[in-house]
Amino acid sequence: MFFTGLTKKLLLMPALLALLVLTACGAKSGGSIVEGKVNVVTTFYPIYEFTSEIGGDDINAINLLPVGVEPHDWTPRSQDIINTSKSQLFLYNGAGLEGWVPNFLKSLDKGSEVKAVAVSEGVDYIMTDEDDGHNHGGEAHAEDEHAEESHAEDAHEHEHTEDEHADNHAEEAAGDSLHTDPHTWVSPKSALIMAENIKNSLIAADPEHEAGYEERYSKLAERLQALDSKFETELAKLPNKEIVVSHQAFAYLARDYGLSQHAIMGLSPDAEPRGQDLVNLANLVKDEGIKYIFFEELVSDKLAKTLAAEAGVETMVLNPVEGLTEAQEKNGDNYFTLMEKNLQNLILALQ
Repeated sequence: MFFTGLTKKLLLMPALLALLVLTACGAKSGGSIVEGKVNVVTTFYPIYEFTSEIGGDDINAINLLPVGVEPHDWTPRSQDIINTSKSQLFLYNGAGLEGWVPNFLKSLDKGSEVKAVAVSEGVDYIMTDEDDGHNHGGEAHAEDEHAEESHAEDAHEHEHTEDEHADNHAEEAAGDSLHTDPHTWVSPKSALIMAENIKNSLIAADPEHEAGYEERYSKLAERLQALDSKFETELAKLPNKEIVVSHQAFAYLARDYGLSQHAIMGLSPDAEPRGQDLVNLANLVKDEGIKYIFFEELVSDKLAKTLAAEAGVETMVLNPVEGLTEAQEKNGDNYFTLMEKNLQNLILALQ
């Protein structure tokens, strides 16, 4: 029977799932404070790229997440606390992506004047009953007494738009079973809102260079608008709209461009799928004539390949642009090149 092989492979799921988190081990984040510059700490790649483009030479951007590391279960180290305490801006996604942020902010030096900004604020959030798995309230790794003894000022607490503030109102209205999908940046429409928030944050921190920030933001916004238009035009032409992905990271992309997303795993790429979910997905693939199952490069592709093999289809990359691999960094890839590749792969898969 079709499901005999799939059922046997479900027994191997704990070992396969363990592989999903291996990429989060071993790497270290980089960057250091530069005197005389506006120092901006960002939590992961898309925010770092947009901040660097808008900030130009007027800022020093430090990205916390190392190359090749997936952001969902990563937590900061003591040097990250030290750098952030000395910076002027701390830009994070919010919407529940970085569950470690509240405790991280409390660990900053008491005298720190850094302002924290959730750059996804203003995006029309998508709510889901999938478990987010983002370690809400998780402890930042305080590796020395510096991190343990330092406390953020009360004013910090008032300023910070923390994750639960960003999404709890919606959760309270809908019930405790719903979570905010944090993968806002995967849609160029949402990325435009995030870029504007970043620009406004830079101007507030450094009004002297407002003209430069505005000019560079305008150029970035034009590129994002062009990317948005291209996604709209090209995806509207395609006869098929169903995509099966390894990680539920494409809801904003699907909503904004008329696709339907079906995920093997939940909002977090190490969330454990149920056996029945995989069986249902295998049925969907066969019934809808789906030709490809998408996987991503920063987590294991084992389950995607298992499902594809059982359903007799192929696999292809759909990148949530959560970070760069070392090869992509060397190749000069960025948000735009990766999103262009995503579009081309969607066109091929949905013909």
